[in-house]
This record gives sequence, structure tokens and C-alpha cells, in this order.
Amino acid sequence: MTPPMLTLVRPPGPLEAAPVEGVVLRPPVVADTAALGRLYFEAYPPGVASASEQEAIEDIALTFENAYGVLDSRLSRLALVGDRMVGAILVVQRAPWPDTPDCAFVIELFTAPTHRRLGIARLLLSGCSAETVALRVDDDNTPALTLYRTLGFQDG
Repeated sequence: MTPPMLTLVRPPGPLEAAPVEGVVLRPPVVADTAALGRLYFEAYPPGVASASEQEAIEDIALTFENAYGVLDSRLSRLALVGDRMVGAILVVQRAPWPDTPDCAFVIELFTAPTHRRLGIARLLLSGCSAETVALRVDDDNTPALTLYRTLGFQDG
């Protein structure tokens, strides 16, 4: 059974994030679809985000086709160490679902398992500090909830 999802909202405001050594951020582009899909599949336990790596790549392709809202290139970022993608935040201008707030919406935020707890997710989210932004999270995902709450996200 899938755990209940919480919608959290963060108003604009300062969001401190230290640089992460060796990590460079840049906007995602369509040419990143396959690598981003592979990272997406790697970042979640089997079957959580997608059933296969190919399905994950197809889901990322749908993201670039605006199936989940218009991708916001100002707020969406990839985290890279050298030429290796180690994290991503994908933000749409507005989510297409009727039960979501009317603001920028994080449809995905994930890091490679090998690069967790280094501050990459915080760094990726810091790019959204000037906007009201919302996201959904499983209510039993304690690490994510802890991060979001410390960054000022509140029940929305």
C-alpha cells in the first residue's frame, strides 16, 4: 500500500545552502533525458519511481514534453560532479493536478544514493528561494520531511 502523500509549501525567503565541493549546477536540457532517467531509476528503491530503467527514461521524456506541467528552466537544475549527474530538481511552473497549490511545483528532487547527505538536495532547493514553491512527499519519508521542514516548508 502506498503511504499517504503530504503537500508542503514554502514561501519565498532566504534559504541558506553551502556550496558542495565538486558539485556544479546547470539547467537540464532534452539531451539529458537518458542520463537523467537512469539517475531517477537509481535514486529510488525498485518499483517506487518506475518499474524499469526504460520506464524511468520515458517518464523523464514526458517531463520534457510538459506532461506534468511546463518545466521551469529557471528553477530546475542538475547537480554534476565532473561529467557524472548526481542529483536533480525538476520544477514546473504550475502542477496540472487540481489538488495542488497555484505556484511553482517540485515534481522531482532526487540524488544518487552515493551522494546523499552531502547537502546536494538543499543546494538544489536553494535555487527556489525567491519563489513560493510546493511539493509532495510520502508522509513516512522521514529524511525528506526533516529536510523540507528545516527549510521552511509547511503543510499546504
